[in-house]
Amino acid sequence: MIRVVVVDDQALVRVGVRTLIGSEPDIELVGEGTDGRTGVSAVRTAVPDVVLMDIRMPEMDGLAALREITADPALSGVRVVMLTTFGLDEYVFEALRSGASGFVLKDAEPEELLRAVRVVAEGGSLLSPSVTRSVIARFARPGPATVAHPGIERLTDREREVVGWVATGMSNDEIAAQLVVSSETIRTHVSRAMLKMHARDRAQLVVFALQSGLGPPL
Repeated sequence: MIRVVVVDDQALVRVGVRTLIGSEPDIELVGEGTDGRTGVSAVRTAVPDVVLMDIRMPEMDGLAALREITADPALSGVRVVMLTTFGLDEYVFEALRSGASGFVLKDAEPEELLRAVRVVAEGGSLLSPSVTRSVIARFARPGPATVAHPGIERLTDREREVVGWVATGMSNDEIAAQLVVSSETIRTHVSRAMLKMHARDRAQLVVFALQSGLGPPL
């Protein structure tokens, strides 16, 4: 059973999520928060598998709540999906840096929200190609000199190559086809790279790669 906490200051959103999840045999709602502060409290009490977190809320916004959750060792297994009505804006990049596992628009179809919960609960991330392209564009803008993530030095040449492809938004199957190896081999490289770079999930691995100037071979 996938255990979920929803955090949103809009009662209508919470009721909608509660109703949607109530119809699924493999998902249960174990807590709710009306703002970031009560949300963090609910997460610490329930220790769910997945948190659906609004970005803009009173008292404590979703980004601040996300940072508290990802910084708490007791919540290391909790994955956070950000709920937003704003699409790809500056909040997306900050949330990725802070450890969000993905994003779902509030006007998304119910099936998309349920898929998000299941994908993240299984250890995946919701970093679609469109989001990845925007992240790449953001990091490609002129700015301060690139500072490599310290974990980059611990990667093997093959792991660096695979992480570079991950940073394009490709799936394991797509990378495997590109490199003419098995998907299981790519999955192993990605898992080892995440461990060495202390990335919570694939989404954060992409951010670390881009911050380090790591990309696929030309």
